[in-house]
Amino acid sequence: MQRIDFDLDAGHDFVELNQLLKLVGIADSGGQGKAIVASGAVTVDGAVELRKTAKIRAGQVVRIDDAEIRIQG
Repeated sequence: MQRIDFDLDAGHDFVELNQLLKLVGIADSGGQGKAIVASGAVTVDGAVELRKTAKIRAGQVVRIDDAEIRIQG
């Protein structure tokens, strides 16, 4: 499994899920990120997440296919 550590920018408490997928290179755009989330392929802390703009915060783990994204604060 590919592990990706994502650091939140200073002053930001969260990143929207579709934007996270774009920022780590899983999606080419925010729109593609939304489509991936809507397909049910993404889990957050082990539960399927269908909210495209879900607020992902430090300490959470996002999984898609063989990639695990750990959010750092």
